[in-house]
Order: sequence, then structure tokens, then C-alpha cells
Amino acid sequence: QVQLVESGGELVQAGGSLRLSCAASGGTFIMYTMGWFRQAPGKEREFVAGISRSGGATNYADSVKGRFIISRDNAKNTVYLQMNSLKPEDPAAYSCAARELIGAFRYWGPGTQVTVSS
Repeated sequence: QVQLVESGGELVQAGGSLRLSCAASGGTFIMYTMGWFRQAPGKEREFVAGISRSGGATNYADSVKGRFIISRDNAKNTVYLQMNSLKPEDPAAYSCAARELIGAFRYWGPGTQVTVSS
């Protein structure tokens, strides 16, 4: 069973950039499709970005397309989320998640907080 820990969340100015990291342990990282999700206070958790096991395929929520980039380093068991042109609507707790080839995301990290100042 894989364990996930996010890092990199902090306060950043609107228009700025931030890179989140999610380190995996306890499992065979390359066997998992990875995703980033976020949840703002009073809102439901929403999908942000996903990446295939090899890293060759990615997909994004429309709200972040063109601004965020998901990537992974399978040698380091880490998935990243590069966030550019941050907007006031981006603040949230960002969590990474993992799923096997078939099924829903079932492994979750505790999250890291991103705050954007205007």
C-alpha cells in the first residue's frame, strides 16, 4: 500500500508560481496513476490534474489548463504540480492521490495548503 506526503504549499502573490511535490513510499510507484485534487473551504473536492503511470499522458481541469503542469519522476517516486499564473480562486488544500490501473483514487496524502494573496 502506497503512502503519500505532499509539500510545497505556501503563501504566494497572485500571478506568481509555486511547485508542489508529492512523495510516495511503500508501494511500486510506477504501478499507480497519480492525480492532484484540491478543496477550498465550503467547497467540494475537485480534480485538478492527472498523469499516467509512465508520465506520457496528462489531463487537466479546465480551470487550470494552460497554467498548471503535472509531471512525475518515477526514479524519485515523486509527482509534481507546477502552478503558474496563480489566481485568487486557486487557494485550497491540495492533495495528491494514487490509483491502480482500474478503479478510483484510493490512496490520499494529507494535503498541503496553498494561499494566494491579491
